[in-house]
Amino acid sequence: MAPAPRPQRWLLRKPKGDAPTRLFCFPYSGVGASMYNRWPKHIGPAEVCLIQLPGRENRLRDPHYVTYEQLAGPLAEALLPYLDRPFGFFGHCGGALPGFATALHLLRAGLPTPSALFVSSQVAPHDGPFGRFLGMTDGELAVELGELTRAMGGTPHPGLIDMSLGVLRADVDANRAYHLAEPVRLPSVLHTIGWDADREIRPDQMGGWEKYAEPGRFRSTVLQGEHYAFLGAPDHLVDVLAAGMRRAHEEHERQEGGVTGGPGTDA
Repeated sequence: MAPAPRPQRWLLRKPKGDAPTRLFCFPYSGVGASMYNRWPKHIGPAEVCLIQLPGRENRLRDPHYVTYEQLAGPLAEALLPYLDRPFGFFGHCGGALPGFATALHLLRAGLPTPSALFVSSQVAPHDGPFGRFLGMTDGELAVELGELTRAMGGTPHPGLIDMSLGVLRADVDANRAYHLAEPVRLPSVLHTIGWDADREIRPDQMGGWEKYAEPGRFRSTVLQGEHYAFLGAPDHLVDVLAAGMRRAHEEHERQEGGVTGGPGTDA
C-alpha cells in the first residue's frame, strides 16, 4: 500500500499552535479548499483549518478517494497530529458526509473525535443518497460548476470547468455510494445548519441527524440565505460556528478542571 500523503498536503495551510481549538472545513463537491477564500482565519476561539482533498487544486495528480470510507482512514491519519485540542468539523452539502465519515472512523478507531460536528445543507446518512446532482448528466453538472464558480467570485472558464467535471462526477458518485442502514451516535455536539432559501436541501429534510447525537447534544439552526450563501462567511453563520467552538472549549476546560457539566446552551 502506498504511504499516505504528508499531513500538510491534506491542509491548505499548516495549523499554528496558539489557538485553543481548531475548526476543520471540508470542501464542497467538485472544488478544493480555496472555496473558503472569503472565510476568516479564526472563528471565535478556533483556527480555521482548510482540508484539501485529493484530485483537485494542488493535489490534482493525486487519485480520487472513490468512497468516503476509503477517504476517512488516510485523512484521519493525516489530521491526527493536529487533534491535540478540542476541534470541530464543518461541511456543507457534499462536504458534510465526508466530514461525518471521518468523525465516524475516528470514533471506531478509538481516536479523538470532534467536539462539534457542523452539518450544513445535507440529509442524514440513513436518509440518503439524496440530491439533484445524483441524477445529472455531465452537461448539467458543468452548468452547476459554472454557477458555483460565480458564487465563489470567479468567472467560469471552459477549460477549467472541463478539468473540474471529472472531480465533481467522482464526488457525486461517492455521495451516491454512501448510505448507513442505521444511525450511529457520535459523542460530538451535532449542529445542523439549514438555509431558508436553499433549493437543494430544505431544512425540514435534515431532521434525521438528531439520531446521530447523544441525548442533549443535538442542535439545529435555520439561517437566512440560499445554497451558496455560506461561501461568503455571513455573520449569522460565523456566529453559530463561533458559539459552538466556544462551548467546545469551555466544556474541555471544565473536564480538565474536573468539573462535569453539559455542553451549555445556544448563544
